[in-house]
Amino acid sequence: MAALRLNTPRGVYRLTLAAPAAVGAEQISLTLSCERADGLERVGFICEIARAGLDAVATNDPAALLARLAPWLEREFERTREAALKSLRSERTPLVVRFDREFPGPFSS
Repeated sequence: MAALRLNTPRGVYRLTLAAPAAVGAEQISLTLSCERADGLERVGFICEIARAGLDAVATNDPAALLARLAPWLEREFERTREAALKSLRSERTPLVVRFDREFPGPFSS
């Protein structure tokens, strides 16, 4: 899968899947990596997407999910980056961003 380009306040980042998508009955989990184009920084986090709000095509295509997620991540980059770094530093676990009925994010109908 090709990397998606994110234009952020901190410069250009590449958004990629860091691991294969985990597809379950209730949700899809994407382990994501955002790496600065010059390679000086990499931030990882997990997106859990409730399947209830997704169409059939999106649930079978992680690339389509990533493409829908990219514009949202550009807008929310600073907040997401800071939360991901804090989670790794203080809790030693990756940040989990959950998109569901209450918080659909880029997956609203």
